[in-house]
Amino acid sequence: MRSTRRFPRITAATAGVVTMAASLIGVLPGSAAAATIDHTVYWNGVLQQAYREATGTGAGPTTLSRAGAIMHLAMYDAANSAKCTVSAASCLGKPYLTKVTVPAGQTADMETAIDHAAHRTLTALFGARFDDELTGAQNTIDPSVPQAQRDQARSIGLQVAQAMLDDRADDGSANDTPYTAVTGPGHWRATSSGPALGPNWGAVRPFAMTSGSQFRPGPPGGFASMGALLASDAYKDQVAEVARLGSVNSSQRTADQRQQAFFWANDVDGTYKPPGHLFELTEIIAKQEQVSPSGRVKLFAMVAMAMADAVIAAWDAKYRTDIDLWRPESAIRHGDQVPGSVHDPYWSPLSVNAAGQRFSPPFPAYVSGHATLGGAWAKVMSWWFFGNDNITFTATTDDPNAQRVTRQFTSFSAAALENARSRIYLGVHYQWDADSGIQTGNGVSDHVTAGFLGVNQSSTWLRFGNGTQSWCESQGQKFVDDHRWAEYQCVAEVDRWILSVR
Repeated sequence: MRSTRRFPRITAATAGVVTMAASLIGVLPGSAAAATIDHTVYWNGVLQQAYREATGTGAGPTTLSRAGAIMHLAMYDAANSAKCTVSAASCLGKPYLTKVTVPAGQTADMETAIDHAAHRTLTALFGARFDDELTGAQNTIDPSVPQAQRDQARSIGLQVAQAMLDDRADDGSANDTPYTAVTGPGHWRATSSGPALGPNWGAVRPFAMTSGSQFRPGPPGGFASMGALLASDAYKDQVAEVARLGSVNSSQRTADQRQQAFFWANDVDGTYKPPGHLFELTEIIAKQEQVSPSGRVKLFAMVAMAMADAVIAAWDAKYRTDIDLWRPESAIRHGDQVPGSVHDPYWSPLSVNAAGQRFSPPFPAYVSGHATLGGAWAKVMSWWFFGNDNITFTATTDDPNAQRVTRQFTSFSAAALENARSRIYLGVHYQWDADSGIQTGNGVSDHVTAGFLGVNQSSTWLRFGNGTQSWCESQGQKFVDDHRWAEYQCVAEVDRWILSVR
């Protein structure tokens, strides 16, 4: 008897409230009991805390998204290398950069490999020591794992981490050439939040894209010049909308719109910023939908890669095009420079920092970084669940103005749309920033999911193991659900079922 499955099982969306998972597992060095943890989630929590503690130029979505991609991709390559030491059928998929081999007859522990890859990359990226976090993670490893497997795993983790760091050493992220602002109406100008952040980030070498301009959107409203844009009714309408709905004193913004604005903001230091927020949602959904530990390390790597490239694409549009659009704050305060546009020299956005000062993020408006990140995230999540966008989940936020707020979403795309629209209510973006941002993020994500960390490939069936029919079907489906293999088969053989994959 033979049972073959190619198409994945897609579970129905699960309704109800899902509490935010703790960012750090309560495991301390030397703790008596070794708790069972998911090591991808553990290190993602450590990463989020590093995001919260980052300050200055190192706290922007540019450097933070890059750090997330470096750590999670190194963790994936480490986990994949470790799983491949067991058998070819055990591999997680195609490596991103490196697959380390071990001497014949030896194997490596996946969790230990993940731990050392994460520790090494985080230490290099944030200039701090994460030794306690490493000890905490290692204390949860099953004591029965042989030391030889731990040693091989440590070597794998360190090798893939160093390969990743070496690969990104000259990626252009260190270019701190100041931005030369263009004078005149419509062009971005510094506000109270400071000088331009990341003006060269659009030229950073991407993780998956061919260049930062690969998915560059057309100009806002289709207007090829700043003069044509400012003269248009579309521009005046968009400015007027933000003036009405995004003002600190708006009487037209609803309570729910205000909540949306702050729920998605996470702009101020001390929060995990937009990349950390989307990592949080990934964690919540992975737990809710019971993604396996092997699946989680791959899912987070895909999300991280897409988000890092989404930021590069957004910053390309912000700084490396002819229209470096000013923020609504500047457009409204200097509206007298644009005939027919809203003018209020005292207008301020709802956006506020920890000191109570109203501010606009220190980079051009078009396109929205939040929207681009959200668009990329939503498409990766839908892809992971084999095109199923309609998964209901509930999440919260780090923003100090929305503490203890939870919001429920019926799909990934609905969350991305609300995220993008929230920037109008916060008073820092126009609607075309949001629309083009989502479009750009979608394009980035489609490129990432089509060509990176793909399923394993074999021209023949590879035998994985044997057991009961229920075990065979369950394990085989897990291989497909985790994007490890395209299909599996269960073949009856006397008193057991043989599982093979390809």
